[in-house]
Amino acid sequence: MKKVLAGLFAILLPLLVFASSGSAGSEGLAVAGIRLEFILFALTLMGVALFHNQTLYVALTGLASILILRFLTTDFNLVHHIEHEWEILVNLLGLLLGFAILAKHFEESGVPDNLPKILPGNWTGAFLLLVLIFVMSAFLDNIAAALIGGSIGLVIFRGNVHIGFLAAMVAASNAGGAGSVVGDTTTTMMWIDGVAIGDVLHAFVAAIPALLIFGYIAAKQQHKHQPIIKDLSAEPKAIDGKRLLVCVMILIGAVTTNVLLDFPAAGVWAAILIGATFTKTPWKEVPHALPGSVFLLSLVLSASMMPVDQLPAASWQTAFALGFISSVFDNIPLTKLALDQGGYDWGVLAYSVGYGGSMVWFGSSAGVAMSNLYPQAKSVVNWVKNGWHVILAYVAGFFILYALVGWHPHPPHRDEHKAAAEAEATVH
Repeated sequence: MKKVLAGLFAILLPLLVFASSGSAGSEGLAVAGIRLEFILFALTLMGVALFHNQTLYVALTGLASILILRFLTTDFNLVHHIEHEWEILVNLLGLLLGFAILAKHFEESGVPDNLPKILPGNWTGAFLLLVLIFVMSAFLDNIAAALIGGSIGLVIFRGNVHIGFLAAMVAASNAGGAGSVVGDTTTTMMWIDGVAIGDVLHAFVAAIPALLIFGYIAAKQQHKHQPIIKDLSAEPKAIDGKRLLVCVMILIGAVTTNVLLDFPAAGVWAAILIGATFTKTPWKEVPHALPGSVFLLSLVLSASMMPVDQLPAASWQTAFALGFISSVFDNIPLTKLALDQGGYDWGVLAYSVGYGGSMVWFGSSAGVAMSNLYPQAKSVVNWVKNGWHVILAYVAGFFILYALVGWHPHPPHRDEHKAAAEAEATVH
């Protein structure tokens, strides 16, 4: 019980610190300087941690309670709020469901079945899988990279995957996307807002050491728990070219519509529907992934209603703390607030908000998607207890980045930020 309480305290502390800092509106009720919305959100997260078999109902109950509070104590307009949030919510739902179909297509394509003959049989085989996920995530959406890695794990480990290795696969997908403007929603947001592609690249200075740290420990965990199962006498399994083609189409569609329309889900589902005309589509994966998807959407919508108008002053300390906060507080609104505020080193922030969500299973969309494949992931205590190396790697990676590159806030990229900077320079 002490370990459970310690884990809950570790989860809720950054949220409550965040709630009592920054700037919030004057409307609403507060207790000890903390708005009730934050308290309800913290209780929701506590419920998710304690009742991991009822996470969807806990999240929906928390969302309903926050909505009721907002209606009763503020002039909150739900329709107006949804007008601002619908694109993120629809996109996220489309990606989670679409990539569930992608994962099943890839699992049944025959590629994972042939990997045991290629991967080393010792712990380095598991480590190379994490490297593969990391590299894929730099070019693809991190949800897709995590699910492809997860579907490989279902085959080469016969589904017997250590929860610490599950956390590492999610961390690899999030770390790989941290320095790429197409690898994660947060970095894509920065790019669309006007941040230069090169301004986030140095996130890899932290992400690569983090991968080496958690990758080594997690690979050892997995090899001890369940080595890669090799059957050298078995004939190579035939590759289903049609399924593999659909996988490629889905990934190309996601990247293309992400760059052109900022709506990757459109490309994903266009590819799925086209693929359905020439190969069997595993539609049963949609209802299977739906509860987990609705769970994440409930948390995202709840987080979007938190009364935060701005973050604490931009600094490396704030960026470091945001990594822990993003493990329980959706990183999309955090990134938006940071972009609105300005004054950040975008590579440092990209690493913090991108990788930080890996510390808890519901802290990132990749983690929730992975929990649809591996239900045993839905335990905060077990995730933190067995995936402790993910937290260690975050801290180590951050300070390696700070030591080698430092904290260098980028010049303003928005017109209003440029004007403010010029005015301040004139005064001084």
